[in-house]
Order: sequence, then structure tokens, then C-alpha cells
Amino acid sequence: MIKGTIISLAAALAFSVSSFAYSEEEKVLNVYNWSDYIDPDVIPEFEKETGIKVVYDVFDSNEVLEAKMLSGKSGYDIVAPGSDFLSRQIQAGVYLPLDKSKLSNYKNLDEEQMKMLASLDKDNTYAIPYQQGSTGIAYNKKMIAARLGEDFTVDSWDVFFKPEILSKLKDCGVAVLNAPTEVVATAMNYLGKNPTDSDPRAYKEAEELLLKMSKNVTYYHSSQNINDLANGDICITLGWSGDMMQARDRAREAGNGVEIEYVVPKEGALVFYDMMAIPKDAEHPDNAHKFLNFILRPEIMAKISSYVAYANAVTPSIPLVKPEVRDNPNIFLTPEKKKKIFLMEVLPQKVTKEINKIWNRVKSE
Repeated sequence: MIKGTIISLAAALAFSVSSFAYSEEEKVLNVYNWSDYIDPDVIPEFEKETGIKVVYDVFDSNEVLEAKMLSGKSGYDIVAPGSDFLSRQIQAGVYLPLDKSKLSNYKNLDEEQMKMLASLDKDNTYAIPYQQGSTGIAYNKKMIAARLGEDFTVDSWDVFFKPEILSKLKDCGVAVLNAPTEVVATAMNYLGKNPTDSDPRAYKEAEELLLKMSKNVTYYHSSQNINDLANGDICITLGWSGDMMQARDRAREAGNGVEIEYVVPKEGALVFYDMMAIPKDAEHPDNAHKFLNFILRPEIMAKISSYVAYANAVTPSIPLVKPEVRDNPNIFLTPEKKKKIFLMEVLPQKVTKEINKIWNRVKSE
């Protein structure tokens, strides 16, 4: 009887140890982030510190990420949706609530920005802000001056939405983001309309504007414009702020004589937050929390912002960001520029479908 009890206890202990070992996550983390959107030293630093191997894949549009998230098993432990897309995806139930007890660096996030983001993610339950940027205009100073005159100032969306101006730039290369929601919203804002109107019929005038623009557009892509602008292969692009600063820096490093400027136009621009969230089907949620806590360190987030040239919401990181990024009013926006910006909201599905139809017509023009 005693012998049988001992054997039973031993078996139970062995099962307990086996169960614990089985429940321990493997040292792997699968990340799906935007292209050209992290300092290349950050991942190796995280891997060295934690022993967790990071498999890092990239995408270049919210629509691509959303299709993967809504199709079923994503295969990722961390994804980086735009704040407006995040909100719709939360409603679809595809994310795991954050365990903030595992995020000791959560306290570093700016309270005002978190309050604003709570309108899209109630109580900031599912995501943290990764980077914040704007959708504006970047251009090759010499090429624009050669075609529009030395005195021409690129400070308005007119350069894209007035065919008599844009047609003069067709020969030197015009690129536009392949991001329907953002580009259509930009056109709506330029027209003085609500950029997040819930009536699909309200977008007709914006479609007409974009169809006229399209006749002079070289291509639509959300990452090709970085190197093309840096190399002088295009002369102007509707692009994301940090990407355009990367293009400027690459041109400087190459010493190729290409001078690039980025501006938030006077009519205003879309400001976006790219978030980081954990899919509900993540296989390594503990590792995901470790990574989120890691990037919330001021020195790590400062390294990322300095490299990608986007703003961030980790307040203690800002003094550590390199001055040319931190002090640029088109990256860390001035109070005056903030008056003209707008944040995307969750659009009804019927509006999203209409925008995608508009976009397909515009791209096929």
C-alpha cells in the first residue's frame, strides 16, 4: 500500500514537472511590422538579452495586415496595425487583452496621447502606441525648382490635386502611397469635407479629384518611394513622415546631391499612430509582453524614433532622440501644426468597401 502510494506520488510529480515544461513557451517570437520601421540593432539586442529568437516579417499597408488578421490564424505574436484599423479589429475580437502587470514600462507612456487613443481602444486595453507620424509631401528640391521655378513653395496639397501643377512633374516621377483609406481621407480633407464621413455617397468628389491626379502618377506603393526619392528616381511623393526622413538621410549618406524636404501642408494632414498588439491566437504571448515592455524603455524607443524618424508617445524617450528628429516641426509637430491635423476614425464597413472600390478605379486610370 505504502509502495503503491510512493509510486503514485512519483508519477504525479513527474506529470507535474512534464506539464510545467510543456507549458513553458519556446524561445521564439513572431513579429509582423511595417517595412523599414525599426532600428536594426533593436531586435538583436532583445534576442541577446532574453534568448528569444525573433522571426520578423514586414508588410506595407493596413489593408494587407487586416486581411491576414480577419482570415483566421495569423501566425504572429505581435502585429502593428494603424490605430483606426486596430479599433475595427478589436470589434472583430482578434486581439488578446494586454496583461499590464507584465508591462512595468507602461508608465512611460504619455497620458494625454493615451486618453486620445482610448477613444479607439477603450481603456487602452489591447495595444500600445509604437510610432506616430503624418501623411504629407516629400520632394526633391532641385527637381521641383527646375520645373516649377525657384520661387515655388511646396506648402499645399495643390501640388498633388491641381493637374496644372502636377502635370509639370510627371516626367520626373510622381509616387503615391498604396493606402486607400489614408489617401482618400487626405483628398476629403483638402476639399473641406469630413475625412471620415460615414456616408459612402460623400466620397464622389474625392474620387473625381483622385482620378484627375492619377493621370500624372508614376506608381502607387508604400515603401518603394523611400529609395526612389533618395536616388533621384522620383521627384515628389505623397508619403509617411518617417519614411521620407529616411529617404532624406539615405540621400545624404550616399552623397549623391539629392536634397529632400518633407512638409505637412497648410491645409492639414492625417496624423496616425501605429500600434502594437497581440493576436488572440498568438502562440507566445509571454514573449510578446516581454518585447512590448522592452520597446517601452526610453533608451530603446529613442533609438527607434531616431532611426525611423517618427515621433513616439514614450515621454522620457524624447530628450534622448537625436536633435534633428526631435526638433523637426514636421515630425514632432508644433502646436500650430497640431491645429490642422486629423486622426482617422473607425469607418463603417460600407464606407470601407466604397473606398476600396474608388481606389481600384483610381489605380486603374
